[in-house]
Amino acid sequence: MSDMLLAIMGLPTVRFVDVIDVLLVAFLIYEIYKLVRGTNVMRIFWAIVVIYLTWLLVTFLDMRLSKEILGQFISIGLIALIIVFQPEIRRFLLLIGTKTTIGGDSMRNKIFFWRKREMERINSVNFDPYIQACMHMSSSKTGALIVFERSNDVSDIIGTGQTIDAPVSSPLLEALFFKNSPLHDGAVICKGNTILAARCILPVSSNLNIDPNLGLRHRSAIGVTEQTDVVAVIVSEETGAISYAVGGEIHHNVTPVELQHYLEANVS
Repeated sequence: MSDMLLAIMGLPTVRFVDVIDVLLVAFLIYEIYKLVRGTNVMRIFWAIVVIYLTWLLVTFLDMRLSKEILGQFISIGLIALIIVFQPEIRRFLLLIGTKTTIGGDSMRNKIFFWRKREMERINSVNFDPYIQACMHMSSSKTGALIVFERSNDVSDIIGTGQTIDAPVSSPLLEALFFKNSPLHDGAVICKGNTILAARCILPVSSNLNIDPNLGLRHRSAIGVTEQTDVVAVIVSEETGAISYAVGGEIHHNVTPVELQHYLEANVS
């Protein structure tokens, strides 16, 4: 009856699937916005919008020369978008894959929850050496950047540094970041109770909203967590403050207890 009334009044009918469609598109737009906010990509996006609106205008006014030039640009627009937004597309696909893939740790742990509990009992990670090292380096104002691997493979990052593959210990971590050590510059990559590599090069975030007072170490921590599902722990060389970054966001001045609780809950 309501559909018939809407038809008589000339109004479109709204189905339940239409509501789902709108919500899905809104979610995708929101996730894309979170990826590109604060970067130069927003400026490029608005430039593309202006060019497209201009093309619509010259087409409507039948301005043949302008329409032909802009039409050529519009015709290769999809390829141009893929080239220009390649890093953002990669980050978006990685974000979707990390959150939804059935092969990912989060989904697999939900399905095989009993296996997860068994593995936690057998292969529990001891974060005490990491926390002790961070405390000692904080007190001595020794700069450090420790990256914890989670669901994504980080072999490409490990390939930029020196392979260690050694059981973690507080003295070893402190020795790696000692300012006269040949391996102190860069990041240390860890997985579980193992130090995988040192002196690794991380991607630096291009987010323009980052505090300008933050140095390269903090920007690298934000950058790697924007592109990969990892947790990065930073010890400031200037202040000795301990921070951690995840999902492109940084949490400043955490206590060793807060850091340990977070790592135990989110890193396996």
